[in-house]
Amino acid sequence: MSNIKRRESIQVMVGNVPVGGGAPIVVQSMTNTDTADIESTVEQIKHLHREGSEIVRITVNHKEAAKAVPHIKEQLVNDGYDVPIVGDFHYNGHVLLTEFPEAAKALAKFRINPGNVGTKTRDENFCTIVEQAIKYDKPVRIGVNWGSLDQQLLADKMDANSKLEEPKSSKQVMLDTMVESAKRSAELAESVGLASDKIIISCKMSHVQDVVTVYERIAEICDYPLHVGLTEAGMGMKGIVASTAALSVLLQQGIGDTIRVSLTPKPGGDRAEEVRVCQQVLQSLGIRSFIPQVTACPGCGRTNSTYFQELADEIQEYLREMMPVWREMYPGVEDMNVAVMGCVVNGPGESRNANIGISLPGTFEEPKAPVYMDGEHYKTLKGDGIGKEFRDILDNYVTDNYGKDKKELEEA
Repeated sequence: MSNIKRRESIQVMVGNVPVGGGAPIVVQSMTNTDTADIESTVEQIKHLHREGSEIVRITVNHKEAAKAVPHIKEQLVNDGYDVPIVGDFHYNGHVLLTEFPEAAKALAKFRINPGNVGTKTRDENFCTIVEQAIKYDKPVRIGVNWGSLDQQLLADKMDANSKLEEPKSSKQVMLDTMVESAKRSAELAESVGLASDKIIISCKMSHVQDVVTVYERIAEICDYPLHVGLTEAGMGMKGIVASTAALSVLLQQGIGDTIRVSLTPKPGGDRAEEVRVCQQVLQSLGIRSFIPQVTACPGCGRTNSTYFQELADEIQEYLREMMPVWREMYPGVEDMNVAVMGCVVNGPGESRNANIGISLPGTFEEPKAPVYMDGEHYKTLKGDGIGKEFRDILDNYVTDNYGKDKKELEEA
């Protein structure tokens, strides 16, 4: 695993999940259902959690949503899902948390955006939410977003900047305001009585260099755990690449205790894609392992056949399908490396370097596929059933190298 030196931070418990203080970096996500629709929200939380979201956030934006929260939590518990639920509050959180104490009790954390808690009564409303967190012993994430930055604080910063002999750019003043808003809000929360081990900070922006700059600065001036990610990352490849770029730079510096990739899903798309991207970023950096990794070549003129591509895709999907079972039965299997290679150039070498690998024949190569286990040639496959045979060999490898005694499994 990675030898990245993590930034030291206070540990905050979000339900049963530790964040910061040396705990594994936590993957989280957010539902996009109407929270008042209890059944749909519960089902999406379950799906996100099964896919690996260790904390799930829900919108609490009106009375019907607040009323639904305890029922959502109750149904999850009854169905065996012990996943912390975070309430996302904007504009009226001080009202909803006060009027609906059962919602406050059911949530594992409150998320407050300092820019969206009011104007003239901003500090008063913010403090009311903090008081509810203290009352019910809940942590708070102070989530600053550049799209909803505290406009009064920004105006004050702009005015002060305009009086300087060498004024900063508007972008720089905005970055300063992001950091100041987070710092000021955390100090205000502590002054009300919220313990430092109940505070998590985020300062999200939409552009990679900006979010890197802000988090580098906030990491230097506080020891609260940091929730890291782009806000409104975008759709598809753009959102994935931008999020990966920002997260990788920060995580490589040891900055980040919990992460989210805020992808815009296609209509009817799978919300859990953002969870899988988070996991892949962490696994690619060697920080955490979630699923066996498949190494496969990109193909070239030596591989006119698409068979190696089809087998690589089949094996990758099979590993994902089996992980819910394997995770319980075969501890450590998530660290396994599998190679599915397309020709003789790099095929045997990559296959030897994997735990288990197969080197398929390229164009005009002899129609045989050597299989390697832990660096040694195991057997050579031929004929039409290579894919099934390799999957059977893979199953046996997992059982033999990560499994318990079969009798013990049957008794369990």
